[in-house]
Amino acid sequence: MSRCYTVIIDGLGCGAQPDAVSYGDEGTNTLKHVCEATGCRLPNFGELGLGNIIPITTVPPVETPKASFGKMQEVSAGKDSTTGHWELAGLELETPFPTYPNGFPDSILEAFRKGTGVKGVLSNEPMSGTVVIEQFGKEHLSTGRPIVYTSADSVFQIACHVDVTPLETLYEWCRFARETVMTGEHAVGRVIARPFHGEPGSFERLSDQRKDYSLPAPSPNLMTLLEDAGKKRYSIGKIIDLFGGVGFTQFRKTNSNAEGLSQLLSQMSAGIPDSFTFVNLIDTDQLYGHRQDPEGFARALQEIDRALPAMIGKLQEDDLLILTGDHGNDPTDESTDHTREYVPLLVVRGGSDGVGRDLGTRKSFADVSASVLDYFGVENRLSGHSFLDGLH
Repeated sequence: MSRCYTVIIDGLGCGAQPDAVSYGDEGTNTLKHVCEATGCRLPNFGELGLGNIIPITTVPPVETPKASFGKMQEVSAGKDSTTGHWELAGLELETPFPTYPNGFPDSILEAFRKGTGVKGVLSNEPMSGTVVIEQFGKEHLSTGRPIVYTSADSVFQIACHVDVTPLETLYEWCRFARETVMTGEHAVGRVIARPFHGEPGSFERLSDQRKDYSLPAPSPNLMTLLEDAGKKRYSIGKIIDLFGGVGFTQFRKTNSNAEGLSQLLSQMSAGIPDSFTFVNLIDTDQLYGHRQDPEGFARALQEIDRALPAMIGKLQEDDLLILTGDHGNDPTDESTDHTREYVPLLVVRGGSDGVGRDLGTRKSFADVSASVLDYFGVENRLSGHSFLDGLH
C-alpha cells in the first residue's frame, strides 16, 4: 500500500557547489540570502530541520527535527530544470545540453525560417522573458516576426502575441523546432512556447498557456522502472513536460503553487496505493528567482511552509514525503539565471517516531531515485544510493 510523494521547490538552492565558480555562481546561496534579505521565517520547515542543513538566521536549528535532513550535490553538467529533474530520476549527464550565450547560429535560424515560413525572427539573444517582450513586442506586433531568444539554460524560446500568432501556430512552430531543428549537436533541453498578450508598455506573459517541448528522458529512468514494477506514477506541475510527456499514469498541469499544493493535498487524500507522485512548485523560480525578487521568493516559501502541516497530516502509515530542489536561483545575485548550488533535502515517513537524522551531504541528486526505488522494493539500475537505511 506504499505511497511516495516527492516535491520539488523549483530553484531552491542552499549554497554554492565546489564547481560553482565554473558557472559564474561563486558565493550564491538562494535559501540563506532570501531569508537574510527579507527576514523570512519558516516555522514549519524549521520544525522539520531546514535550519539544521545550513545556518539560516531566521530559521534556527532544532534539537529534535521531525524530518531527516541533508543536502544534495548535483553531478550532472548544467544547472537547468531538465538536468536537475533527470538527475533526481536517476540520470546523471556527463555532457551538458548545448547553450547559446551569443545567440543561435544562422544555420539554426535559417532552418527555422524555411520550415515555418516566417520572414525572419527578432532578438536572438540570451534575455529575460519579461524584458524581451518589452523590448521587441512592439516590433513583433508590426512585423509579425516571432521573438526567438534563449537564456543561460539550454532553451530555444519563441514568444508571440496571441493576436498576431494563434496559439496553435506557435505550438506547431515549437514542435517543428523540437523535432527538426534543435536536434543532434543542437538538441537543447527544452523548446518553449511563450505566448503573451496586452499592449506596448503592458505586455503580459500567459504562463498558463506556455508549453515546454523537452527531449524524452533516456530509459531506464525512475518512471520506467516503477512502471515495469506495476507502480502508478503521477505528475503535478511541469514535471510531465521535463520528461517529454511520457512515463506517467496521469498528469495535472498547474498555473501556480497554490494550485500545485491543492492538487498534491487532493492526491494525498485519495491515498492511492502503490503510487509515486512527482510534484514541481514553480513560482519560486519562474516568478521570483528569475526576476530578482527576494520578497516574492520569500512569500512563495511561506506559502509552502503553511501547507506543510496539512501535507504531513495526510501521510498514512509508512508513506514517504521527500522535499527538495532542482537547482538554485539566487534572487540576490547579479544574474537572472539559475545558480549552481546544493539543494536541501527533507524526508518524512508516515507513522515514524518523529525524530529525524542527519543524512549528510549526498553525492548526487540521484539518491532520490535510488531511495524511491528502495522504498518500493524495486532494483536500482540507475545512479545514486538510497538514504532510507536507518530511517524510522
